[in-house]
Amino acid sequence: MTLQTVILAAGMGSRLGRALPKPLTELSDGRTIMQQQHDNIRAAFGTDARITTVVGYRAETIIDAFPKVSYVHNERYDQTNTSKSLLRALSTTGRGGVLWMNGDVVFDPMILGRAIELIERDQSFVTVNTAKVSDEEVKYTVTAEGFIDELSKTVEGGIGEAVGINYISSSDKRAFMRQLQRVDDQDYFERGLELAIAEDGLLVEPMDISDLYAVEVDFAEDLERANQFV
Repeated sequence: MTLQTVILAAGMGSRLGRALPKPLTELSDGRTIMQQQHDNIRAAFGTDARITTVVGYRAETIIDAFPKVSYVHNERYDQTNTSKSLLRALSTTGRGGVLWMNGDVVFDPMILGRAIELIERDQSFVTVNTAKVSDEEVKYTVTAEGFIDELSKTVEGGIGEAVGINYISSSDKRAFMRQLQRVDDQDYFERGLELAIAEDGLLVEPMDISDLYAVEVDFAEDLERANQFV
């Protein structure tokens, strides 16, 4: 089975202060953030893995840089958040499970290697880091059985942070898409996942990658930190 992957790259990324879309930011090894993501996907899942990228802000610059992948356009990128970008992408991916990631995450290739076992058994998961819990990041709690319970930036008593690399199983996708449709335009996709867990009974595992690196590049200091790893 060909793995479906989605990269969310529609936003303006204004906090980093660059003219180009944030995924085209160059790293210290000469690759862009998105090139590192492509390399990691291909290394883990082979050249047959299908990559669909959601574009919006300066879409042509990303398409020109990566002409051999599929694209979905979010023309309302300046009015919507990742919930609506992901919904557009999921609607193009057929019936199978989907791995998706934010387009600004620089991450250890071993993360996707760790994810293979969960993907092979079609288990929905959220990649998490329990090493730190910052107020401005998406945090999570778990149920007594160890599955994701709450998942948002406003979680109190969070036991770790969501990294921005996730998988929705084939059996869970329809409910998740229904909740993404329902949430507000400015909601992050995590809100749709949280609602699907609460209302549709989705069982979503936290996949701990605290021993590996994953940096979501929002600010210049994040980029400096990411460059220490690549």
